Amino acid sequence: MSSLRSDLTPLRLVWLGLAIAGAVLGLWASGPQPVSVRPTEWLAMGTLALWCLIETSIRRNWAALFALPALWLGIGCALPLYLFIRSRRIA
Repeated sequence: MSSLRSDLTPLRLVWLGLAIAGAVLGLWASGPQPVSVRPTEWLAMGTLALWCLIETSIRRNWAALFALPALWLGIGCALPLYLFIRSRRIA
């Protein structure tokens, strides 16, 4: 458990907090009203998905794939989650 605490740097905590905030906002925004995604958001989500897939194939960073389902909640959740995963200490 202490290795987990030492791995949570202030920057990683910021990424995690932003991912949680993005998930909450994504769930809140997808309430009863129809959600429309702007073309720039589609582009950003597609870019992040491509980046995650390339990162996985080149670096074998399988954890990066967790950001793909988070795209369902929006780029505001998926991008900080990806950065949180990406910024972990490599053993």
